[in-house]
Amino acid sequence: MSATAVAPRPHGLRRRRLTVLLALLAAVAVAVVLSVTIGSKSVPLADAWHALTAPTGTENDIVIRSLRLPRTALGILAGLALGVAGALMQGHTRNPLADPGLLGVTQGAAFAMVSSIILLGASSLLTSIWYGLAGALVASVAVFALGMAGGRGGPTPVTLALAGTAVSALLYALTSTIVLLDEQAMDVFRFWQAGSIASRGADVAWQVLPFVLAGLVLAVANAPGLNALSLGEDVARGLGQNVSRTRAVGVAAVTLLSGAAVAACGSLAFVGLIVPHLARPLSGTDHRWLLPFSGLIGAALLLVADVVGRVVAPPGELEVGVVLALLGAPFFVALVRRRKPVRL
Repeated sequence: MSATAVAPRPHGLRRRRLTVLLALLAAVAVAVVLSVTIGSKSVPLADAWHALTAPTGTENDIVIRSLRLPRTALGILAGLALGVAGALMQGHTRNPLADPGLLGVTQGAAFAMVSSIILLGASSLLTSIWYGLAGALVASVAVFALGMAGGRGGPTPVTLALAGTAVSALLYALTSTIVLLDEQAMDVFRFWQAGSIASRGADVAWQVLPFVLAGLVLAVANAPGLNALSLGEDVARGLGQNVSRTRAVGVAAVTLLSGAAVAACGSLAFVGLIVPHLARPLSGTDHRWLLPFSGLIGAALLLVADVVGRVVAPPGELEVGVVLALLGAPFFVALVRRRKPVRL
């Protein structure tokens, strides 16, 4: 058999990837429709369209425009951010079990939010989000700085993982101490820890949007360098890549994306872990395709999980973080028990 008979054709591969990309966009569109129309009060599709295009102040218009639409927009942003951040994190650490929380982002946001309540008297959700984002950024910088210590060539996957674990453990201990001493901080932390996109107005989505966009721009710029790093650091340097700069850009992208998502929505477990594994069979190892595939799958997964949470326990609802944990835990176990481990 000739080599041309077995080698993949670039044009055919690109066409297949474009087809999958369109299918994922369609899946996100379907998830958006479900998110807008399904809930404790179901809204017919025609009424939802009327509320978006020509509102007249009816009850359905208010439900769609004031509650469902901001919730859906935030779900898209959070899912997109966490999906891309997860793919970046697994690529940079070369660890199939890594997720964005490995940089200390989640615990940094939690510690900053509960500290702002005790020390600064922050009471509104919008104010707490800003403190949470700042805490996520500071924690990731601390992890990156610790990862660089003791090495001349910048942080390595191992040092980043060790530093992230240490910083996360410290921040979790400090956060637990604070919430045990203050009832208001406990209430905020408990609600935030569950992970939710409900009860967030449109202003929350607008606040996190610039950080998500900046993180996506950095992620796109980081994809070629990450492809080179996947061949090994020595090969990447031989190809002219600045390994330290590539890692710094990747960490900055992960920080902005996951920091914005967790500050606004709380701890959304397993999205950053699961999504890259769902995207990789569709995209291959090329991060120029893996990142957008992961983002779209993340957005669709989070919206669908939120819809499931609305209908499984009427008349109340389960927080989306709880639903994601219920879906993600079996996947995590199956991933660990695979006979053929994932190689990155």
